[in-house]
Amino acid sequence: MFDEFPVMDELKALGANVSLGILDFSPERADIVRRFNHDNIPVIAWLLLPEEGGYWFNIKNMDLATERYEQFKAWTRENGLEWTGLGIDIEPDYNEMEGLMRGRKRVMVPILKRFLDRPARRYANVGYWKLVSQMHADGYPVDSYHLPFIVDERKVGSTFIQQFAGLVDVTTDRDVLMLYTSMVRPHGPGILWSYAGDAQSIGVGSTGGGVQMEGIGDIPPLDWIELSRDLRLARRWTEDIHIFSLEGCVQQGFLGRLKDFDWDGPVTIPLDSARGVNLFRKGLQGILWASAHPVLAFLGAFVSIRILSRLLRRKK
Repeated sequence: MFDEFPVMDELKALGANVSLGILDFSPERADIVRRFNHDNIPVIAWLLLPEEGGYWFNIKNMDLATERYEQFKAWTRENGLEWTGLGIDIEPDYNEMEGLMRGRKRVMVPILKRFLDRPARRYANVGYWKLVSQMHADGYPVDSYHLPFIVDERKVGSTFIQQFAGLVDVTTDRDVLMLYTSMVRPHGPGILWSYAGDAQSIGVGSTGGGVQMEGIGDIPPLDWIELSRDLRLARRWTEDIHIFSLEGCVQQGFLGRLKDFDWDGPVTIPLDSARGVNLFRKGLQGILWASAHPVLAFLGAFVSIRILSRLLRRKK
């Protein structure tokens, strides 16, 4: 990709930063990083695991994530690489997700066990806190890439979805909410608009590329019209925007078009769709609050039923 297209020149013209997925510690990947360093293009190391290890960071693979970081540091030293920061991607285990998509019922067994295994959750939370602390001690600012419902859980103090999906809420220097409208057509713009106000940084996409998962049909990438819409919607809330992915942008010829992009161009605000998403989120937050405060939820329901019962008796 970097040899066939004038990628470096276009990135420099945009003044863009790059989050580079570290899928391996190969000489070829090190050469790419050195090219970014040579051209003074800021590059963030987006740390990932092999697919057999879960690919993304989560409650199951904290020890692997810590080991991976040590391997990354050794590779960085050996190759003289420079990074402006690190990124950790908090998502469900790749193998669990693939199993669910393919209808494998046995995948539910470890998911259900997680609800009962509080020590494992505490172990992972402490472990990731230590990992981020070590990254800071090594001089790196840290980004975390989150699915948007993490915002709803934080608002009500719940961990229900995190327990189900095997996630951890890691505190880092910058949260990036992955608001990829290509994954949730036709509701994507409403979801983006609903969550954008809660985001420190917004990730839009996907323009193509990324991990392939069996059991999921082909999802068309964003075309230029869709990407332009998402960028303008996101810009109404923040100037800190990520586009996933560089590979897709190169393949579709988007980098050159982004150079003179009109950020203030016309865009339809998806108010009706966002209202529906907001209503759904209110209901979701109510359920999540009840899951985090079962005693209060029970007492509230009990008192409400008693009051309703008395009112009905008076009417009779």
